Amino acid sequence: MSERDIDLTAFLASLKDVLASRTDGNADAMVGRIYEKLQDIGEASEADGHLLPVCEYLTPAMDVIAEEGHPLSELAGRLHAVLPRLVWRARPGPAPNASTNFAESHANAMIVGPGGIEGRRDLWIGMSLLAPGTRYPDHDHAPPEVYLVLSPGRFLQGGGEWFSPGIGGVFYNPPGILHAMAADEDAPLLALWLLDVR
Repeated sequence: MSERDIDLTAFLASLKDVLASRTDGNADAMVGRIYEKLQDIGEASEADGHLLPVCEYLTPAMDVIAEEGHPLSELAGRLHAVLPRLVWRARPGPAPNASTNFAESHANAMIVGPGGIEGRRDLWIGMSLLAPGTRYPDHDHAPPEVYLVLSPGRFLQGGGEWFSPGIGGVFYNPPGILHAMAADEDAPLLALWLLDVR
């Protein structure tokens, strides 16, 4: 068995600690399955990181959680250590109900999963970045998902109303639910997501 990247190991441990105090029910069960799978180490990537222009908003999006004493400051530091290794990509395909600036104003990066620092197909851990005033398209997927929100922003699930989990907020998307997210007009949105692909 190969050894996991040291910075990735530290990030995953910090993420687990944060989620342990913020999840219950379906979210808690799903996170438990993710970390059980992570006991087996995937394939290490040798790829170099890649930024898109919208990534200029990464630092502003992390400003609050990076402050000394913030409950997420340790996670922010661990995340900062892996950022140079991430390959940021635009979402392919149709973009129903997305804002007109969506194409150039968003980016997604896989941390663990296909194309991530650790390649594997049984789970995905990644993040999404939206420039201020950007709405992500409505989308759905079969795997259940847990979000950890790292900045201000709004989210939509099914036929419900937009809601703001707040910085450090966690919520669960059941399998197949239609969902979306949007950055506030004056601030970027950064969120981590975990999918139990099974």
